[in-house]
Amino acid sequence: MSAVLDHYCGSTFWNNSFLERQNPDLPECFELTVLVWVPLGFLWACAPWHLSRLFRAKASSYFSHLYICKQVLVALLLLTAIAGLAVTLGEDYGPSRHSSTNGSKPVVFYANPALFAASWVLVMLFQEGVRKTSAVDSAALFLFWALLVICGVFPFQTLLRKALEQGEIEDLPRFCLFYISYGLQVLALLLSGFADVPLEVADLVKKNPERGAPFLSRITFNWFNGMVLKGFKRPLVQEDLWDLKQEDNAHSIYQRFKENMKVELGKAKTALHKRQLKAGNKTESHENGLSKGVSQNILVMDQMGDKASKRKKKKAKDGDEKDFPQSWLVMSLAKTFKWILIKSAFFKLLQDVLAFLSPQLLKLMISFTQNMSIYTWKGYLYAILLVVVTFLQSVFLQQYFQRCFVLGMQVRTALMSAVYKKALVVSNDTRKETTVGETVNLMSADAQRFNDVTNFIHLLWSCPLQIILSIVFLWLELGPAVLAGLGVMLLMVPINGLLATKSRGFQMENMKLKDKRLKIMNEILNGIKVIKLYAWESSFEAQVQGIREKELKVMRKFAYLSSVSVFIFSCAPALVSLASFAVFVSVSANNILDAEKAFTSISLFNILRFPLAMLPQLISAMVQTTVSKKRLEKFLGADELDSTTMRHDSSFNTAVSVCAATLAWEKDAEPVLKNVSLDIRPGQLVAVVGAVGSGKSSLISGLLGEMHSLKGYVNIQGSLAYVPQQAWIQNATLKDNILFGSQLEEKRYQQVLDACALRPDLELLPGGDLTEIGEKGINLSGGQKQRVSLARAAYSSADIYLLDDPLSAVDSHVGRHLFEKVVGPRGLLKDKTRILVTHGVNFLPYVDEIVVLTDGKVSEVGSYQSLQASGGAFSEFLHTYAKEKSSKAQQGTEMSEELLDTLPETADLEADSPPEDMVSLMLRRESTLRRSQRHASVKSKKNSLLKKPEILPEVKAGQKLVEKEAMETGKVKFSVYMQYLRATGWGYIISIFMAYLIQNVAFIGQNLWLSDWTNDSLKYFNTSYPASVQDMRVGVFGALGVAQGLLVFLGTLLLANGSVKASRLLHSRLLANVLRVPMVFFDTTPSGRIVNRFAKDIFTVDESIPMSFRSWLLCLMGVISTLFVICLATPPFAAVVIPLVVIYYFVLRFYVATSRQLRRLDSVSRSPIYSHFGETVAGLSVIRAYGHQERFLQHNEVTIDENHKSVFPWIVSNRWLAMRLESLGNLVVFFSALFAVISRESMDSGMVGLSISYALNVTQTLNWLVRMTSELETNIVAVERVSEYTKLENEAPWVTERRPKDSWPDSGKLCFENFKVRYRPELDLVLQGITCEIGSMEKIGIVGRTGAGKSSLTNCLFRIIEAAEGRIIIDGVDIATLGLHDLRSRLTIIPQDPVLFSGTLRINLDPFEKFSDEELWRVLELSHLKDFVAGLQEGLYHEVTEGGENLSVGQRQLLCLARALLRKSCILILDEATAAVDLETDDLIQTTIRKEFSHCTVLTIAHRLHTILDSSRVMVLDAGQIVEFDTPDALLHKQGHFYRMAKDAGISTVESTTL
Repeated sequence: MSAVLDHYCGSTFWNNSFLERQNPDLPECFELTVLVWVPLGFLWACAPWHLSRLFRAKASSYFSHLYICKQVLVALLLLTAIAGLAVTLGEDYGPSRHSSTNGSKPVVFYANPALFAASWVLVMLFQEGVRKTSAVDSAALFLFWALLVICGVFPFQTLLRKALEQGEIEDLPRFCLFYISYGLQVLALLLSGFADVPLEVADLVKKNPERGAPFLSRITFNWFNGMVLKGFKRPLVQEDLWDLKQEDNAHSIYQRFKENMKVELGKAKTALHKRQLKAGNKTESHENGLSKGVSQNILVMDQMGDKASKRKKKKAKDGDEKDFPQSWLVMSLAKTFKWILIKSAFFKLLQDVLAFLSPQLLKLMISFTQNMSIYTWKGYLYAILLVVVTFLQSVFLQQYFQRCFVLGMQVRTALMSAVYKKALVVSNDTRKETTVGETVNLMSADAQRFNDVTNFIHLLWSCPLQIILSIVFLWLELGPAVLAGLGVMLLMVPINGLLATKSRGFQMENMKLKDKRLKIMNEILNGIKVIKLYAWESSFEAQVQGIREKELKVMRKFAYLSSVSVFIFSCAPALVSLASFAVFVSVSANNILDAEKAFTSISLFNILRFPLAMLPQLISAMVQTTVSKKRLEKFLGADELDSTTMRHDSSFNTAVSVCAATLAWEKDAEPVLKNVSLDIRPGQLVAVVGAVGSGKSSLISGLLGEMHSLKGYVNIQGSLAYVPQQAWIQNATLKDNILFGSQLEEKRYQQVLDACALRPDLELLPGGDLTEIGEKGINLSGGQKQRVSLARAAYSSADIYLLDDPLSAVDSHVGRHLFEKVVGPRGLLKDKTRILVTHGVNFLPYVDEIVVLTDGKVSEVGSYQSLQASGGAFSEFLHTYAKEKSSKAQQGTEMSEELLDTLPETADLEADSPPEDMVSLMLRRESTLRRSQRHASVKSKKNSLLKKPEILPEVKAGQKLVEKEAMETGKVKFSVYMQYLRATGWGYIISIFMAYLIQNVAFIGQNLWLSDWTNDSLKYFNTSYPASVQDMRVGVFGALGVAQGLLVFLGTLLLANGSVKASRLLHSRLLANVLRVPMVFFDTTPSGRIVNRFAKDIFTVDESIPMSFRSWLLCLMGVISTLFVICLATPPFAAVVIPLVVIYYFVLRFYVATSRQLRRLDSVSRSPIYSHFGETVAGLSVIRAYGHQERFLQHNEVTIDENHKSVFPWIVSNRWLAMRLESLGNLVVFFSALFAVISRESMDSGMVGLSISYALNVTQTLNWLVRMTSELETNIVAVERVSEYTKLENEAPWVTERRPKDSWPDSGKLCFENFKVRYRPELDLVLQGITCEIGSMEKIGIVGRTGAGKSSLTNCLFRIIEAAEGRIIIDGVDIATLGLHDLRSRLTIIPQDPVLFSGTLRINLDPFEKFSDEELWRVLELSHLKDFVAGLQEGLYHEVTEGGENLSVGQRQLLCLARALLRKSCILILDEATAAVDLETDDLIQTTIRKEFSHCTVLTIAHRLHTILDSSRVMVLDAGQIVEFDTPDALLHKQGHFYRMAKDAGISTVESTTL
């Protein structure tokens, strides 16, 4: 081969003598062949891909200046190639040919110009292809130019040296052509480093600079500089963030994932079906039956279940475990993201291979310092090679990480979108099995787990590969002795496996406890008002703390386990090297450990350390992820709503048909509706009536398709609109709530506002219809919410309206107005089909048809008259409840017959004239007061009450209720760190620090000992190695290694205890304080934000901070010891350290400022994802009814994208930093090698080995130090956020020195003295000087238009709001002097909304377990629930689901009555307690109260006037003042406010209504 090439060039191709001298050079033939073929070969190898782009792409007409310059340069290069060919031809065949030169020039002089000419044409085509595809540059071209320039350096210096040595230029034409073309190549290289941004991409580049980044900028992440600089100058805000690339946004990721998921899930379902068939029907049905009965119990906190039931549960759980499609999720993800996986794997492979070059170069360096006969240039060459290899390693590693982290982000997106989509279509069975909290957890915790594992997924193959390569190279160094080290490693594996499985168990337990704790927290926040009114905070605090203690116990066990594994791991490298070296020197006397062997082995062992440390971590992460995988597979593979129940058959001539349908909430549950048949014609108004629990709401759910059809079906023609019993309001503006995604048609919108009596509200809401409504509609009253909900339906212009008792939550005259204007025969919806569930008897005469339900069956259907005449269940129902209408009946019985055909004029006028003066005034007042009560954010002046529609769009004070989440900016204050350290305890902190410090000293000592040991090879050269010296060397080396392990173990143990202590302290402070803040805080803070503190932030405090604190300490020590050792070995290095430290510091400052703010933006933009999700789950039936799933899906994608706008730059910022730090680390390597070459005479080889092997390690440690600093700072933000909530202002103390007598209040006398109150210091008064006395055992009715201050009065009695002036005296005690618990626990209230908590019925009635079972059964009997509870399997221990969902609203209200009966205090307050109840339940409650509370003072706030007509006195409130206060009779005769209200309600005398 060499001979052929010699002939080809006409000179020698290779001769070693060229290199074996002080100033080496390469042979000319080698430069003309190999150094030309390498770059050109690379170019031609890339050709197919580039040329395919050229023909595929559409032509772009844009030619940039840069493009033209590039093409001109290449054209000039083409000319030089042609000129080169011409010179050769001229020399061979031209007239000036010397006769002396016999024959022609060597072939190479023809071949090279021809090769170059062809290549230049190819390059021009490449550049055209790049322009056509609108790319900004080409990586292949840049690399080609770089190779060309590097390879050109050798001929460049050869020609120059030759000319200088000979004093003349031998071949002038070629000499000139070479330098001209080399200059052009350098220019081309420079130009190819710039981005050529096409016009059509320019806008995209502004929004996302990555699109316009050239190759160099992409590999060094220079395109990110803009963001870093901006972040350094000032804290970043959401608006500064760049847009995501098309392929990174949630929509496109989810679409790709969905297709793969569909296929894989299909396969899994088939497999499951086969499995079930195999298992046989018998066992299957048995297991299912069991698991159904228990599925809730597994979720609910079960404190009192006996052992037998626990055993049963365990069995059921095992049965339940396998009943869902499995093992499809990972496959779907792999298929979706296969390309990014392949690319990142390629980079990882390159990096792994390069990692093993460094130890070989180190070996050469050591032999260079030992052997003085080696030429100096080789030392410099090794130093340069070292830095090149480490630099390439950095580049590949960062590209790999970038892809993996982006992959993690995309996986998380895919899963979050899938969970959200699934939640929209999930069936009731699944909804029952997973609470809202758990579903949100799937989105947050489980998707995040997948994200974390994907970041490191390639280590699954990379770790084994690194281990194998290390062992191969170590074998070459130490021979079979390596097996001893390997044996030690293999011993570690089962130990780690054992630890991993143990810790998995703890992890599972921890997750369960977390779920449980968050579930209770959620409930506490949802029912906080009731908890405060009943003074139950301490019971709930104890419940949460109980779970938290269990959680901490598990955490401590987990921490102890991990400290054992840390111990094993820190011992591992020392033990492995000890075993290998000890065996190596003892196997034979000839084996002497020299520096080359020792330090090459040590750096190989260092490489080995990483995969060995990562594997167990990876395994435990995989284990945790399998838990998440199961949870996700179970949820995503669960049953969806059964769409077969609903038919849309147009052949029916009815709007709604229910054909012999038997419907149940779950597949195997008891049917709620049995054999129901109904036909409703288009345009009919149908009322559904029946007692509590007779299945009215279930019928509506059935029509919505939310129930399982056991037989029969429902046929619906046309679109649906649905108004639920409890209004669902979104956290959006009032206008958005009404429009609900429809287009705005101004005229229709205004009509709806008028019909739903919302106009007066708008005039008074601070921002009109652009006022933001808080989460769950907190800044609207119950009535306003219901009207907004109704307005949403009315605006939607659907065909069929399902109205689930929307009129019960509003005052009777507003109810009449709504019926009149919206629902009734003359309302907005008169031509639509309306199905109205109602308890109000007075609307029934106006409906077309009445459906009577009893016990889930339709007992009667017919018109008002026919049913009244039939004498069935309905006429009894009427007989009992129509007494309130007797006054109307006296006006003439004939009227009732005509009611159906015509709505009498009088009735029309009666309902029509009042709205102007009555409804409007009333609503106006309602809103003024409501506004001043509810929000803090209203700082509006008096004049902002005037409506100014023209200038609405700008946000006014108070228009936004929920302020944006406060986000700390800038540097985390040092005090926050101190706070955490204090919580950990100084004793712990100092001990931890000392343990790690001494461990580091041991580490340095061990390496210095090794370096000294290797010098023995020189000392005992050619003599036998004394056994005593050998034993001493091995012994000390081993002892120092084990000491390190023990110290790390000690440090980790101490840290585990300290961090558990800190976690306990921070959580209990947070919980105690949140339960003690005043009510107004909960009204203005979304619950998601508070839950986030208890979930994400406490999780960070528990798990992330201790981890990052430990890593940070270890890294800091590592960096210091490395620099110390290098300076010790090569003192000149100290001079380089200072500038490096300065650069390091600045890079760090820039990075940390940006990264920290990006993390904060991430956590702030993450909350909306979860709160939107929570909101969606809460309003599922409404969203499904309107068919708006797609719109909500899109909104979810937008919120995820907003979050990723901060996650993606954060990922890049880490890569940006790593590139810069690794370059610094590579410089450290370079300088330590350089100084070793310079001072090779004075240094011993042991020290060289030590300093360079340390330097090779420093890159990673430096990187980790910054990463850990920033992670610690990021995580410590959690402490900052938690402590923010521990400093909130508290309400008055629960217990003060002044304790009332045990019997207080004994007589129940109330006295208000000039009592004034406002919700916030800056707001108007709500009660304006109330003065009155209420005697013992009086029954007082409190009436007034909505917002007159009725509820505020009760809030003041319980000191939910504190007095601004005046006082309230109860039985001679000023309530302001008592502790809140003393006060609240002695009064009893039956609140407006019946709130229940998950847990047993017993806990709901008596959370402190003060009462016996007999007492509980007695109150259940009095509240008419005894039969119901006795009928339940578990009786008093029946589990109530979240929010009491498994009881009807009426039953919940009766339970609240039972609570009040248990308290039996002297003063009872009823806050519109019967508003949401049908007349029958209302009657039960009223009778019980009259009988049981006859000896008490009772204050009743009434919606329905007839409930208070037998009061001793009635207090009429208006605008926060008492306007009338007398007996009902006197007030009716007085003909004032009360008289007018009574007249509206159809009451003329007291007698006519007494029941």
